[in-house]
Amino acid sequence: MSDKLTGRVFVKNIRLHAFHGVMPQERITGNDYLVSVSADCPLAVAAESDSVDDTLNYAHIYNIVKEEMALQSNLVEHVAGRIGRRVLTEFPLADNVRVEVVKLNPPMGAACDGAGVELTVCR
Repeated sequence: MSDKLTGRVFVKNIRLHAFHGVMPQERITGNDYLVSVSADCPLAVAAESDSVDDTLNYAHIYNIVKEEMALQSNLVEHVAGRIGRRVLTEFPLADNVRVEVVKLNPPMGAACDGAGVELTVCR
């Protein structure tokens, strides 16, 4: 195998209900969130082997997101950082991990599709 094949494994718009926020009501009633994770990684071996052991398992990424979203935080930045660092730790093939956490009904008195953060954790 002489080609260098890189790419991105992603899980897009995971819908979860969680209890993040600085306002007391957010921690009681919670909010709906969309979480997306993508990770840059070499994909030549997986493209040849057809084995999940040679790539990033997106079912495992989903479980990381679900577990980290269950832990209350004041800021979505904190949650996104935990998710990104954990993906890097658990997947040595991952180079850069992008995490987007969107609160669908932010308590700011404005009509919008959501508010949140997108961050990148680099190896």
